[in-house]
Amino acid sequence: MVVLPQPARGAPRPGHMIVCGDDALAERLAAELASVYRERVTLVVPPGPRTESAARAGAAALLSRVQAVMNRSDGGLGRQAPRVLQAPELDAAALTEAGVREAAALALVFDDDEANIHAALAARRLNPRLRLVIRLYNRKLGQHLEELLDQAAALAVPGLDPEALDTSTTVLSDADTAAPALAATAVAGTSKVVQADGLLLRAVERTPPSPGRVADPGLCTLALLSSTANDPAGAEGSDASGREGPTLLPDDETVAAATGRGTVVLETVAHSGAASVPGRLAGRGLPLAQLFSRRLRWSLAGLLVSVLALAVATWLTSEQRHPLHAGYLTLLDLFAINDPALDEPTSRQVLQLLSGLAGLLFLPVLLAAALEAYGTFRTASALRRPPRGLSGHVVLLGLGKVGTRVLSRLTELGIPVVCVEEDPEARGIPVARRQRVPVVIGDVTERGVLEAAKVHRAHSLLALTSSDTTNLEAALSARSIKPDLRAALRLYDDEFATAVYRTLRAAHPRALTRSRSVSSLAAPAFAGAMMGRRILGAIPVERRVLLFAALEVAGHPQLAGRTVGESFRAGAWRVVALDTSSPDERLPDLAAPPRPGSADRSTGLVWDLHPGYVLRPEDRVVLAATRQGLAELLRRDPHPTPRRTDA
Repeated sequence: MVVLPQPARGAPRPGHMIVCGDDALAERLAAELASVYRERVTLVVPPGPRTESAARAGAAALLSRVQAVMNRSDGGLGRQAPRVLQAPELDAAALTEAGVREAAALALVFDDDEANIHAALAARRLNPRLRLVIRLYNRKLGQHLEELLDQAAALAVPGLDPEALDTSTTVLSDADTAAPALAATAVAGTSKVVQADGLLLRAVERTPPSPGRVADPGLCTLALLSSTANDPAGAEGSDASGREGPTLLPDDETVAAATGRGTVVLETVAHSGAASVPGRLAGRGLPLAQLFSRRLRWSLAGLLVSVLALAVATWLTSEQRHPLHAGYLTLLDLFAINDPALDEPTSRQVLQLLSGLAGLLFLPVLLAAALEAYGTFRTASALRRPPRGLSGHVVLLGLGKVGTRVLSRLTELGIPVVCVEEDPEARGIPVARRQRVPVVIGDVTERGVLEAAKVHRAHSLLALTSSDTTNLEAALSARSIKPDLRAALRLYDDEFATAVYRTLRAAHPRALTRSRSVSSLAAPAFAGAMMGRRILGAIPVERRVLLFAALEVAGHPQLAGRTVGESFRAGAWRVVALDTSSPDERLPDLAAPPRPGSADRSTGLVWDLHPGYVLRPEDRVVLAATRQGLAELLRRDPHPTPRRTDA
């Protein structure tokens, strides 16, 4: 373990936070904990260059990046920078050196699931009471890992109340956390959704009402947009450019006094079940329209009508009184297995000849039907091409971790999607194949690839590749094809994102442009989980973030014993829903997805709360909060007593 050069401040005091990672999420998470929650943070990074001078230069650059993120955060100025350690391997010795025995929480956010799991098992042995936040892409494995580590923590300390663990282990995915916001950006432009455990929150931006009209307030007003939000030359990163920023969670007087400013309101809240995909081979049934073409279906229908007419004519002209016997004779004639009608009446002979002719026509139709059905089953597992006449769809670029999660969200919402991916073995290709989503294999920077995805008829473009330059080039190429195309780009650097946004808005004032960073959307959720509660989701408002969290009323004097109206604090938090389920039936984690094979469950959440309802300690509420407001609600004792742990 090597301590990188930084101001000397001794060993970390008990109750500090440890962040282990080497990418943008780790940097933003460390800055989030230090600037917003005012926690003492130790950042553990993998080894850099071998020479001491190069290591010092790398450490200075890392601290500079973290400090820059802290300065961009609200209230980040003047906060203490994290303590940075360098570990060649994240083993028990490295964790001990980082102070895991006295730490309050540990975040493992390496982009390697196996490394995070090994470190989590070692950390749980060193400190059973430690609050763990683990970054895992595999959701099913994450559920099993949560149960295993929580059980290990409960058994390590005899007589420990499981509820005292304070949500000991939380497994999160940055892709899952950011996917709802990215999908909503493509579907509704400035609309945002948070989805967890079948729970759907939808926040919608509304433009100022016309003179003489009153805007529908929705369930509650979440934010007032900046006064320059509708300016074509304005920047989405208005805070960074010195313009007036948005007002989060304003009171009613502020909303009434605001003129010319749009609002973000909570418009609909519903319980969404499993999405059904009708008319696709991915479902349980196989519709007839998918098996056979329209021309073949009409041919079969015509032949069946002809056979039925011949059977009726045979019944009327023959001496057979029963219609079933007449139908049987017609089928024998149809398949040419009946005796010739040599000594029978002329009508019978004519009907037999017509039946034989129908049989000759029927055989190739049956063969065509068999071939079409066989071809349909063979191509059921193949990638689809964009169908002719497709319009109003979303063009999704990149099927990596983030793109795959966004694709799942869009298909659950029933939004038509066309994917573009360069690597035919990408992570999201099997998902697209199962969902029967059209995919274009090719480099988006090459000519003709976006045209093959029908971008000229698309509703919006989502550029989610891991390269900023590729996303920008794809957006510029798409805008050259369709100038008014709605575009959302995944960009890491905030300053670069602001410059790109302002330039695209100035060049295409009638087209909606958004820039999103996965790490900036995911960092608040990871930081909140380290504070000991569960985040339902994050909604971006311009370049700020509004959090939705499930919180127990007990232990929070700002909520307990107060009415819903009295508990509201402008600019900090607002109670938006109440969990009416009893504590015995209540899920320990409202944000967790349903377990595989579990029955559908109603969350029992009440959204249209009366402002006079008095919050009781046994209640659990859903809060809309700013990061500073949630940090104030969850603030711990700055000088906690050391924990007694077993090695």
